[in-house]
Amino acid sequence: MTDIFSPKRVFLFSGHMIDRPDRPKPRFPPEREDAVTKDIAGVLDRLQAGAVDLAVCSGACGSDLIFAELMLGRGAHVNLHLPFEPAVFVRDSVDFANAKWRERFDAVRADPGARTIVLPEAQTADERQLSPYERTNLWMLERALSCGAQKVHFICVWDGAAGDGPGGTGHMVEAVEAAGGIAEPPIHPLGFTR
Repeated sequence: MTDIFSPKRVFLFSGHMIDRPDRPKPRFPPEREDAVTKDIAGVLDRLQAGAVDLAVCSGACGSDLIFAELMLGRGAHVNLHLPFEPAVFVRDSVDFANAKWRERFDAVRADPGARTIVLPEAQTADERQLSPYERTNLWMLERALSCGAQKVHFICVWDGAAGDGPGGTGHMVEAVEAAGGIAEPPIHPLGFTR
């Protein structure tokens, strides 16, 4: 399926969720939200992201929604890719934080510049071997590259560590590198530099 809109550039995004209240070691604590927002906005400013561009991301609370909001605020088109139907997705990836994240998720989905796309059922044996989150990463990457590899800019909020489960930001970084994609330097959620 192709989009009618033909973007000048595609901003592919992956990033950490806001930490769950019971997370033993902080990765993206709520008090870092403003700093991470400023860092993402800084990358988008430098790349001059705007209305002629497409954002491809998911919709978890934390960096996904921050990125989607920033891109919508610039007039960009946003394709929100979810591994499950929205009602299921929010239970695991949004509602654990606080009510404002659910409101933000709903507001992004309701924005006229946003389109929500749910991952199709696995069709092949290879697809069935992957978690829905891994499949969503590969699906987002494939959709971004389908617009032309030279148009894709990968941005991530990542601490450099393996994820808590399959299909996290580290997996997306590996997939982008394997596809020969060019990535912006990762934004560290705790503000560390590499």
